[in-house]
Amino acid sequence: MIITPKFEKSGIPLLEYPRPQLKRDSYLCLNGEWEYAITCGQSPAVYDGKIIVPYSPETELSGVNRQLKSDQTLYYKRDFCLPNGFNRGRILLNFGAVDQECTVFINGISVGENKGGYLPFYFDITDYIKEQNQIVVAVTDDASSPVHARGKQKYKRGGIWYTATSGIWQTVWLESVPKSYIKDLRLTTDFDNKTLKVDCEFVGDINEITVEVLDGDTTLYSKSGKNGLVLDIPDCKPWSTDTPELYTVKVTANEDKVESYFGLRKISLKNIDGYTVTLLNDTPIFYNGILDQGYFQGGYYTPKTNADFYEEIKRVKNLGFNMLRKHAKVEPLLWYYYCDVLGVTVWQDMVNGGAPYKTLRIMLAPFINLHLNDTNYKSMGRNEQSRSQYMKDSLLMQKTLCNCPSVCVYTPFNEGWGQFDAVNVTKILRENDPTRLYDHASGWQDMGAGDFNSKHIYFRKLRLKKDERALTVSEFGGYSYAYPEHTFAKRTFGYKIFKDNEKLNNAYKKLYRLEVIPEIEKNGLCSTVYTQLTDVEDEINGIFTFDRVLKLCPQMLKEINSDIQTAFKKKFDK
Repeated sequence: MIITPKFEKSGIPLLEYPRPQLKRDSYLCLNGEWEYAITCGQSPAVYDGKIIVPYSPETELSGVNRQLKSDQTLYYKRDFCLPNGFNRGRILLNFGAVDQECTVFINGISVGENKGGYLPFYFDITDYIKEQNQIVVAVTDDASSPVHARGKQKYKRGGIWYTATSGIWQTVWLESVPKSYIKDLRLTTDFDNKTLKVDCEFVGDINEITVEVLDGDTTLYSKSGKNGLVLDIPDCKPWSTDTPELYTVKVTANEDKVESYFGLRKISLKNIDGYTVTLLNDTPIFYNGILDQGYFQGGYYTPKTNADFYEEIKRVKNLGFNMLRKHAKVEPLLWYYYCDVLGVTVWQDMVNGGAPYKTLRIMLAPFINLHLNDTNYKSMGRNEQSRSQYMKDSLLMQKTLCNCPSVCVYTPFNEGWGQFDAVNVTKILRENDPTRLYDHASGWQDMGAGDFNSKHIYFRKLRLKKDERALTVSEFGGYSYAYPEHTFAKRTFGYKIFKDNEKLNNAYKKLYRLEVIPEIEKNGLCSTVYTQLTDVEDEINGIFTFDRVLKLCPQMLKEINSDIQTAFKKKFDK
């Protein structure tokens, strides 16, 4: 492991090193107190007060509690000095994510812009640095934008829509690198041949790299050569949900040194007795998952501490689940690292966007068997700029998450939201990353592409049909209970409401024992995603409350989850 999950108590929020896939020993965290102002566009003469970065201004933890409107600009400002000896040649300013568009200024000079609210970016600020320095970040965010991804954000929350957030919501930090350095790193394992391929993206003149593979402090393999180096790793153990083995990788290029990690694993499908079955390392696996929206009390998109990330994933694993479907959001890289460490697989959504959600058309279509033409861009709410931004975001997401062994499945579209050209989009994404599976149209508006026949079932019993693709129920359940004194709002939403906790537990037990397990035995069901991990604001479908109190009996969950795996192994482990 590269970063042991230990959590700082220095007063600086989220102080842990944020990028374990490309780690350097140069790190200056800029989280903490900044000045902020919200204006109608013009640069402020006087700032409004203090904000705690990286919490969005809409949140309690930011200290601001103000909603940024679509016609306003949010300004951040802070001063900094570089420690003696920090500068090794170039100074890079990193942002984990800023929602939605931003321009960054160093000492009054613009150093760059970024569009898109969910992915990391950086600027080389070397030429603008002085002894005393000032950063200003100007942010605009339209939570109803037809162009940018916005997920479940909405200005007026309610039901399945949640409070819109804006601005800096992940860690900000400085690092220093040599004049020639490693910009990016892609680690590709070949499970069958037991090899590791190392591809670097460079800035500057670099002709050779040296790669070390370590188990703890012990060097297992070492090799030097041109970029695209392939190492034989015959003694590396596989990464799996039961044994999440990770190995450290150190890459040296001229004067630059970075650390990363990998897990040796293979994601695939196989026909067994006429059923298409999901495999992990050539062994059948039932992906037993929960829908995870990624909202936290007090911080919304951002947890109070990184310990909240780690402990939540650990609780999921201890209850017997082996998968989280990350829904309509991309998390900080530490979240995926903790999934890698703990052995919890991830089904990752591309984030929804496009024109305003047309409830009648999208919600009614599957119930009257109306199949929409997703190449009709106008009716699907995707203009040319929106489609271009979606592809840019999706390909960059794959690049960002490529080294995370836990990420097993990508979901390009969900329930027809902003869906377009699903067949061709899936083809492009698969060509960009052929090491994962693809649920091309989760829920409905199935275009026959992808690896899954993917169903959402809320208002009827699970009654499935065998399919030539892997059979999954990628959303179901949604059983709701307003836990006394642990409910966010008086007005609540749920798919099926229960008045007491005992009835909720009994219904959950029947759902899995009388519907899920029989579908494994009868039709080869190979994955499920229960809705959902936690309550989110008004929506109370969680197995946990918004403040993370478990509603369901932990022993019942463990027994059911164990029986699911037993039933699946009995049918397919031959």
